[in-house]
Amino acid sequence: MADPTTYRPRTGEIPTTPGVYRFIDPHGRVVYVGKAKNLRARLNSYFARVATLHPKTYAMVHAASSVEWTVVGSELEAIQLEYTWIKQHTPRFNIMYRDDKSYPYLAVTMNEKYPRVQVMRGDKKPGVKYFGPFYPAKAIRETVDTMLRVFPVRSCSAGVFKRAKASGRPCLLGYIGKCAAPCVGEISEEDHRKLAEEFCEVMAGRPGPQVRRIENEMKAAVAELRYEDAGRHRDDLEAIRRVFERNSVVLSEDTEADIFAFAEDELEAAAQVFHVRQGRIRGQRGWVVEKVEDTDAGAMVEQLLMQVYGSMADTERIPPEVLVPALPDNAEEMTAWLRQLRSDSGEGRAQISLRVPQRGDKAALLGTVQENASQALALHKARRNSDITTRSAALRDLQEALGAAEPLLRIECFDISHTSGTNVVASMVVLEDGLAKKRDYRRFSVKGDAARDDTSAMYDVISRRFARHLKDQARSEAAVPELAEGVGAEAAVTEAPVTEAAELAAGETKDSTVVEREAERFAYPPSLVVVDGGQPQVNVARQALDDLGITDLPVVGLAKRLEEVWLPGDDFPLVLPRSSEALYMLQRIRDEAHRFAIAYHRSKRSKAMTASALDEVPGLGPARRAAVVAHFGSVANLKKATLEEIIEVPGLGRDTATKILDHLRAEAAAPAPEPAGAAAKDPV
Repeated sequence: MADPTTYRPRTGEIPTTPGVYRFIDPHGRVVYVGKAKNLRARLNSYFARVATLHPKTYAMVHAASSVEWTVVGSELEAIQLEYTWIKQHTPRFNIMYRDDKSYPYLAVTMNEKYPRVQVMRGDKKPGVKYFGPFYPAKAIRETVDTMLRVFPVRSCSAGVFKRAKASGRPCLLGYIGKCAAPCVGEISEEDHRKLAEEFCEVMAGRPGPQVRRIENEMKAAVAELRYEDAGRHRDDLEAIRRVFERNSVVLSEDTEADIFAFAEDELEAAAQVFHVRQGRIRGQRGWVVEKVEDTDAGAMVEQLLMQVYGSMADTERIPPEVLVPALPDNAEEMTAWLRQLRSDSGEGRAQISLRVPQRGDKAALLGTVQENASQALALHKARRNSDITTRSAALRDLQEALGAAEPLLRIECFDISHTSGTNVVASMVVLEDGLAKKRDYRRFSVKGDAARDDTSAMYDVISRRFARHLKDQARSEAAVPELAEGVGAEAAVTEAPVTEAAELAAGETKDSTVVEREAERFAYPPSLVVVDGGQPQVNVARQALDDLGITDLPVVGLAKRLEEVWLPGDDFPLVLPRSSEALYMLQRIRDEAHRFAIAYHRSKRSKAMTASALDEVPGLGPARRAAVVAHFGSVANLKKATLEEIIEVPGLGRDTATKILDHLRAEAAAPAPEPAGAAAKDPV
């Protein structure tokens, strides 16, 4: 760990103007981004009395090896630049309200010929109407299911729509009355679009016209003695009422607001938000975060608003009212920033009110949100108290047992899986601070000479992973830093390297030299590499790192037979006590890597078996064989399929589908072959 006194800037070097500062670790990673009205006063507070700092702040200044800053013209510019750099660098010591998903919205694709109703996440797409947010996703699916009874708009995917159109038969929803079946011409394009517009009108909070129309149709049906039609209209009215009664009315119907609240202790804080649309609670969401500094409620509100609203490409979702428990010190600048986001989306005339409700229904609802935050923090602490202690002890014990120079903040484990040398794959799983970080999991496909045995495969995978890291590191060091838009050239005192945007980890290629899966670049190298295996696997992993010039990264292996820990070059294993929490952590990450590798291996093996089962079908070439494999996924699914289901495969005719069925039946009727030699190796 670095000594803060070794990189503390002289007081006279730090300007007293507003700006944004960055703490950077020895690897060049930005570990913390902050802003200040007075850079000199703010930065001096980190170095004046280091021993009295908040525990997380103490860890941050010791993890860093340098500090840099950029001067800007105003605090509003500082907000914008701070947000940009937090999104770019994702510093590990900043307060980050993380979870694994974006908000689910009900979307109607009015930009398509036949509009489709679906649940969508992420950024806004042009020509699509959004309603929500809803949380959890189950609520929105229940709403869609109810609304399709009254407004049977298409909800199927493009593939299902095309297959139904080609076959002339609607899907199940068309048969049960929850789709008007435009795919087979049961409704015209104009009438279906009108149906979608009525759906949107009701979801936008204006059910009155449609309710009156259905009531009139019901009365007319009764007058004409068409009681079955009248009963159907009655049920439609009840369905619409259920949609609008699902969330209780808490405020006036014209209220559009997001309501935030916090509960906190010295080390952690829980945040909750209620989304109120048309006076009803449409969604609720919560986070629990570790506090980096002794942060007050106003600063936490500022960070939360920046992350929740700044990441919205569709900034029209920002409501006119944002109600919070405490205003940040720069409330005016934050309000101006939110208004600017709205103006960028074409909503420049819309006003945004950032305030603390003092009385009335909104203040009462804020109390409800506060109670939810308190309950969430209590539940989190109850679940994590013992686990935090155990996890910290395990990491400390493992560091001492291995003699590692640095804390084991990030551990990566690799495992190889195959069946008798075929379909060789590998997995990489990650622990950060003792917790699984599934976003950084990777899977590898191994081919060619590298697939001849486990050690060759391990050498190949380790080489590919860390060659990628060295490539990214070289690219980051060579990048030319640029100032954020709106910051003058004279404002920069020192500048941090601007890393490139996250790349796609290329998919599986012919030479199989890259990771299979789209992903962001690795955040930073691990503190420890774990391989599943004994001395051979450990030695070959060490050799792969040495060949890349990486000599300071510890490597260990965990052998399954006796759960022995092997170190490179040692003739005897390191035996940890069976009750050791460090051994348990190694076992947990090894088992997770094993599970992840087997899941990928089974997927590849299933596809390969499906393809091989079709090799001898006359008239079925590689392209159509691949189409059958992609459509059904496995031999078992293909054997269950009917002739009509096989014909649905794109490019497949009735004659070829018949040949496939005949081939599978003949294969099933043939006697099973005698086992030859030893049994195939189980995936490991």
